[in-house]
Amino acid sequence: MPAPADEVAVAFVRRLRGAGLDVPVGSALLFVEALGVVGLDRPDDVYWAGRATLVHGPDEISAYDTAFRSFWLGLVPPSALVPTRTVPITLAFDIGGEGDPAPEGDDGPERPVLAVRFSAREVLRQKDFARYSTEELDEARRLMADVRLTGARRRSRRRVPSRRERGRPDLRRTVRSALRTGGEPVRRRRVTRGDRRRRVVLLVDISGSMEPYARALLRFVQAAVAGRGRVEAFTLGTRLTRLTRELADHDPDAALARASAAVPDWSGGTRLGEGLRQFNDEWGVRGLARGAVVVILSDGWDRGDPADLGEQMARLHRVAHRVVWVNPLKASPGYEPLAQGMAAALPHVDEFIEGHSLASLEELARVVSR
Repeated sequence: MPAPADEVAVAFVRRLRGAGLDVPVGSALLFVEALGVVGLDRPDDVYWAGRATLVHGPDEISAYDTAFRSFWLGLVPPSALVPTRTVPITLAFDIGGEGDPAPEGDDGPERPVLAVRFSAREVLRQKDFARYSTEELDEARRLMADVRLTGARRRSRRRVPSRRERGRPDLRRTVRSALRTGGEPVRRRRVTRGDRRRRVVLLVDISGSMEPYARALLRFVQAAVAGRGRVEAFTLGTRLTRLTRELADHDPDAALARASAAVPDWSGGTRLGEGLRQFNDEWGVRGLARGAVVVILSDGWDRGDPADLGEQMARLHRVAHRVVWVNPLKASPGYEPLAQGMAAALPHVDEFIEGHSLASLEELARVVSR
């Protein structure tokens, strides 16, 4: 006799949670109601019923598909959804007197075995980008899409309706409201200044010294630009290249392919001072960096004159809301900013943080939105 739809739905929700998806109780109840309507006979109907009620973002679709094929179609073994590792634990029992060794040949009681379930996502969060394999880099790209890079809020000149009894009188809305009450202005409407997100400008160093990190950081930048959060992207090498348009595509592979074709100085030298001068002259001082959060992702190695870099950083700092420098080498034990370029730039930096892992990029998102 087939199991009722609600029992099957609960078992499938349990499988999804075991695969790492966050399924609230309300979503599970909606899924049960959906199965009551579409039934269990057609896999396509069951798939879309679960997709519509249990999936809450594009980043969860892949895990949902894998769990669906495993649970409903039997194409993926359940053990492949959440990897487990068996770890033997040895317990020391003091059987004899204090310090007496156990008799030879006696293995004692059977050692307990603990099954530890670990998260590949957590391992990737802490792992250095320079040690990523190709498969791990592809997986990290999907996790980077979850990191929302948005600038801090600032007051806007645009007026919005006020929910409180303060602000400028809004005569138009007050009169419209009075027409519904026989011409009596029962409630006076008001407007106040709204707020909006600050622009975020990302400058990524793609020189040879940054090669172990540049490709991972560029994937992060692509996810930020595609998120439509007022994010501008540039690369710094021997020249400055704007990549906002190339990286705006929601297809990361197509976006990165166009970006690679547009950048002629990949893994070349570094002229941070000249690149920042071009950015300030053509983009930053003219308005792109004014009031924005400017993030420079670089190890600070520069072939140019350190005084030139310091001068351009001072110009940038005067117009930007905040300047954040992300250095992947900062996570190295005993690191000190001894490179001449890094030393010249630091006096004009508001935040100096790490940038070697997913966890550090999550910290960057918190710093930018502060």
